[in-house]
Amino acid sequence: MAVHEAFALSLPDEAATVALAQGLAPSLIDGGVVYLRGELGAGKTTFARALLRALGVGERVKSPTYSLLERYTVNGRDAFHLDLYRIADAGELEWLGLDELDAPGTIVLVEWPERGGDALPAPDLEIVLEHEDTGRRGCLVPLSGRARDWLAGIGGAVRGGRG
Repeated sequence: MAVHEAFALSLPDEAATVALAQGLAPSLIDGGVVYLRGELGAGKTTFARALLRALGVGERVKSPTYSLLERYTVNGRDAFHLDLYRIADAGELEWLGLDELDAPGTIVLVEWPERGGDALPAPDLEIVLEHEDTGRRGCLVPLSGRARDWLAGIGGAVRGGRG
């Protein structure tokens, strides 16, 4: 298993989570897969919503908790936001037509990716959001070369600490 350098940072409030998403957004304009992990209320949807808005999604960015998947258009490309919290088995995703997630240039944000199994494309970046006494902590784990480039591009935002 490859060792990946993780970047950890303090996110003292919702504004910090939004700022992180806004900083990462320009890197995703050409596509990428981001897994969002964390317990309920950790800020996964807040992050996804802020990132999609920063990418230029003008319509209301809805939580896909009940629909499982929301699709948007960003600069003529597809952007998908999935929330798999309600999935008990990855086989339930078969009817969603997830083949489109692998198309070049597609932006994919997945909350609760552990419930998607092999039905999901491999992530470029994993973001783990955790509660802590003073807000939240974010851990960004680049899992591809392009994700390492993304994080280098937003250097100041992820230099709060390295894990």
